[in-house]
Amino acid sequence: MEFNLEDFKVQGIKFNYYFVCKRKLWLFSRGITMENNSGRVMEGKTVHEDSYSRLKTREVLIDDMLRLDIMDKDFVREIKITSKMENVDKMQLLYYLYYLKKLGIEKKGILNYVKEKRNEVVELDKKSELQIEKALVEIKKILNKDKPPRIVKFPYCKKCAYYQFCFVKEAE
Repeated sequence: MEFNLEDFKVQGIKFNYYFVCKRKLWLFSRGITMENNSGRVMEGKTVHEDSYSRLKTREVLIDDMLRLDIMDKDFVREIKITSKMENVDKMQLLYYLYYLKKLGIEKKGILNYVKEKRNEVVELDKKSELQIEKALVEIKKILNKDKPPRIVKFPYCKKCAYYQFCFVKEAE
């Protein structure tokens, strides 16, 4: 049976948040956004704006769902500060490649890690497509819940824009 993307498609940021923190995904989807108060998010925006500024194909918006950092003839590029969340970055880029493929556009991806001055080529394969479809099904389940998923403490929580929201009781 063919997977129907129309029934499951989500914004790229929500797909990213699924792999970072399911609670963050749910909160963000309900309009609870903490990113504007985060220095780390602001740093990312600055790096993004300053990197590859000469290119004309930056900030490509697809279906009001995906905001591709850079798209050229052969590649979709995602600009990231560091590779600390490399698996998350890779899954987000694979989702973009998958989405484009469903639109009849086949490309490869490149993760540009600016501070590390390195690039990683990412290619969509059948295994990745199945992972993406499974994640999209799970995302839909999470978004349809009445309550947020329980708190799971990750090593990177303290750097998260939602940290105080989730762990306010611990500060007391």
